[in-house]
Amino acid sequence: MRLYVEPTQPSTAAGEALVDALAALSRSLVGITVRTLGALDVELTMSQYRTLVLLASRGPVRVVDLAAALHVHPSTVTRTCDRLVRRGLVARQAGERDRRVSLLSLTAAGRDLVGEVVRLRTTELRRLVAATGLRADGGLVASIEALVAAAGEPDERQWRRHWESSAGTPEAPT
Repeated sequence: MRLYVEPTQPSTAAGEALVDALAALSRSLVGITVRTLGALDVELTMSQYRTLVLLASRGPVRVVDLAAALHVHPSTVTRTCDRLVRRGLVARQAGERDRRVSLLSLTAAGRDLVGEVVRLRTTELRRLVAATGLRADGGLVASIEALVAAAGEPDERQWRRHWESSAGTPEAPT
């Protein structure tokens, strides 16, 4: 079994070094999130947390749309959200125009939990930035923002704005 996928386009040593650095950064960021969830003493898998984060940034959404965003089968989302509904973190409501459609959104408790994880994780990221002495170089920030956009994620301001209004009654998507 090979650990890495071969590049589909010619790559440079610098390009491969960047990919390696981003892979290490990704592992580090996942580790910070896992430690944050552990510090809050919540029994939440990373998959469940990712579901909450997507609902914070995209909700209310249909099950099928959430499944597409998570790159999983809709039945997987249904099972995951069943658990989150039972825990009071997600609300499920039938669509107004089509009662067969379930819309999912965060409850106030779900929104608050995501907010607490983000707050603690941001504190840790600030500590790491301070420890390294990194400065907000425009090129570095722009590069990170470009990667976020390429991944199909909202930037931090957009994400926070949607999170602020994420708990509530689901409405039919337009």
